[in-house]
Amino acid sequence: RFIACPQLARTVRRCLQRGAGPGPGLGHGPGPQPLLLEFAPGPGILTRALLDAGFRVVALESNSDFLTDLQSLENSLDGQLKVIHGDFFRLDPLTKGALKPPAVSSDKLFETMGVAAAPWRADVPLKIFGIVPHQLERNRLWRLLFAMYECSSIYRYGRVELNLFISEKEYTVLTAKPGESKIYQALTVLAQLGFEIELLHKEPWSSFATNLKNGGLAIPKTARVPNDHLCLVRLTPQQNLFTGGLKPSNASTFIFMVKQSFAKPKSRLTDRLNSWSLDNSGALLKALEIPKNAAMCNLYPEDYKRLFEALQNSDMFAETLFHDEVLASTKIMN
Repeated sequence: RFIACPQLARTVRRCLQRGAGPGPGLGHGPGPQPLLLEFAPGPGILTRALLDAGFRVVALESNSDFLTDLQSLENSLDGQLKVIHGDFFRLDPLTKGALKPPAVSSDKLFETMGVAAAPWRADVPLKIFGIVPHQLERNRLWRLLFAMYECSSIYRYGRVELNLFISEKEYTVLTAKPGESKIYQALTVLAQLGFEIELLHKEPWSSFATNLKNGGLAIPKTARVPNDHLCLVRLTPQQNLFTGGLKPSNASTFIFMVKQSFAKPKSRLTDRLNSWSLDNSGALLKALEIPKNAAMCNLYPEDYKRLFEALQNSDMFAETLFHDEVLASTKIMN
């Protein structure tokens, strides 16, 4: 799906301008203008609106039908637009040898953009915009989440900010509350802990164009939650994510702990801890001030982090407990 309507492009541009920095405003006077990586821009309607507003844009496009027009636009400008043949969702594939477009290495991409790695607690080094394809949408979100927690791929460069159009269904899952049956999931817990999640705009599916031959894409229906819109969501990694016992080096263990906790979301926390061979679970829960009979689906995201940090300090808990599962899970994600 693409933005083909100029009015929608202006709306999205205004959303991206909010808190855009660096520089003294957009297109007003001297000073560095904000840099934005736009993936799969398609016909470039939004690209032009961003350029008009003073953004410097790097366009990552994999479709050769659109590439030629974008490159013509690039050649007509004085360095404000850079077009790269590549697919955002084929960044850093696990292949040996030289990468062939549309596969791209994030190191090469960031070098081309002139963006240097920033410490995690520093400001956002780069903003990214794009529409997440509906096919394999959940997988793509998981992969971004894994990369963020492990500070790999684009997150090796710091707290990269994502501005993504995702389905209303996935937005509902990302923002669910504890106890909301079926929609409060492992993805919810990890996204809310890892990102500041801000809804910028909701737009009906029908507003977006598609390059399919029949001119349209089926609008997905879902029975459990509303799914009439695409939601523009800003995901900014939390500055204080890696405080306490959680680190990029043990983050995959934490992710697996949360995923395993939601295998039976209504199971009691004490039963889950006992399944991990923790004999002192009662004392642990008392210290964390979590009720003994709490169900996994009723714990807040912060409870999971506190639980993990307490387990890290527990003599009874060995990370090797999850080692094989973590390796298998990471392999599947990649």
